[in-house]
Amino acid sequence: MPTQIVVAGALISGATLLVAQRQRPPELAGLWELPGGKVAAGETEADALVRELREELGVDVVVGERLGVDVAIAESLILRAYLVTHIGGDLHPHDHRALRWVGLDELAALEWVPADRAWLPELAKRLGG
Repeated sequence: MPTQIVVAGALISGATLLVAQRQRPPELAGLWELPGGKVAAGETEADALVRELREELGVDVVVGERLGVDVAIAESLILRAYLVTHIGGDLHPHDHRALRWVGLDELAALEWVPADRAWLPELAKRLGG
């Protein structure tokens, strides 16, 4: 079975990070994550992240450097995060319950999707911690 890459975007503005609250599946509903999605066949990771954030949030981004480590979610599923810069569009939770800007002081207290917790140390550094 080929490995499926899932990309997530860390959108940081000043000293705050955009987080998205999941709507589904039921076991993850209500938990917070970095928004993103699956890389389609023939798509680069950067292209997938641009497409996913446009679909999920209604914004255009430029994909920057990798953030933290790869996170293996299952035998054939790898989660990978990138820093992204907002260049256009208005944020709207098309595919999430809610969007929220959080600072360093709120980062660890959020109820994160378990896989995204792996990036908390790197995110804390980026937010000035």
